[in-house]
Amino acid sequence: MDIQSIMRSVVAVRSIIPQEAFTAGALGTEREGSGVVIRDDGLVLTIGYLITEAEEVWLTTQGGRVVPAHALAYDQTTGFGLVQALGRLDLPALYLGDSGKAEVGDEAVFADGTGHYVEANIVAKQEFAGYWEYLLDEAIFTAPAHPSWGGAALIGNDGRLLGIGSLLLQMDRNGESFDINMVVPINLLPPILDDLLTRGQVNRPPRPWLGAFSAESDGKVVVVSVAGGCPAAKAGLRPGDIISDVRNEEVQGLADFYRKVWKTGPAGAEVPLRILREGRESWLRVKSADRNSFLRKPQLQ
Repeated sequence: MDIQSIMRSVVAVRSIIPQEAFTAGALGTEREGSGVVIRDDGLVLTIGYLITEAEEVWLTTQGGRVVPAHALAYDQTTGFGLVQALGRLDLPALYLGDSGKAEVGDEAVFADGTGHYVEANIVAKQEFAGYWEYLLDEAIFTAPAHPSWGGAALIGNDGRLLGIGSLLLQMDRNGESFDINMVVPINLLPPILDDLLTRGQVNRPPRPWLGAFSAESDGKVVVVSVAGGCPAAKAGLRPGDIISDVRNEEVQGLADFYRKVWKTGPAGAEVPLRILREGRESWLRVKSADRNSFLRKPQLQ
């Protein structure tokens, strides 16, 4: 694999987000990371949180050339974001690989848009539940970790794109802790790409969203915080609440909680939650919403 040639397709991404944007407080108003050219016309795949609600996006090539771009789409389910260069990038597109065939132990290269890369191994492929109502059935985890992971490219030995970097996490193994990266697998992109390009979102009913940030502790789902003005806040959910049931079905961990919420129907469905607060049980009825309705929309061009 000619890594230097392949890395030409990885660019730096910088975005500017308005102060009043819904995600400005949590994610900041200036965000930097990476993206990967996946079409010769300058279409760039990145991780969505870099470009959510962006009013300006700038791409920088490995050679230092800066090109303005447009935030085209963000898919909440996968976490992928798409950016369209508004000027000529003149960079080759990186071919998509088959993340389903990647196996634990495989070697890979994790490359960012500034020219830095890490020779890594896939250390796990498993379910991942994120605190922001996010779930992947089979995420890819790599080590050693890349220090600039957001939107970085995971490249297989065949020189093809296996996934897009999302998070820095810790893994415990044999009594030792070490840093790993979580990567969104590329096989999630082809089924939704046409919709993202033509509609700016996937053509399916949006999932019900509560606006609760939760963590799993000993199998229990504990509310860490609640987004202001969101359905959970309006229903009275508070930090420290333990969510034990959804519609009289016992919750068994964070991933199970999300699946039970999403089974209640599309966005707008009422989600009954049994909670434990200060030793007392009670029920809350949360009128769910479409998360995208809280966000500034990218304009299709």
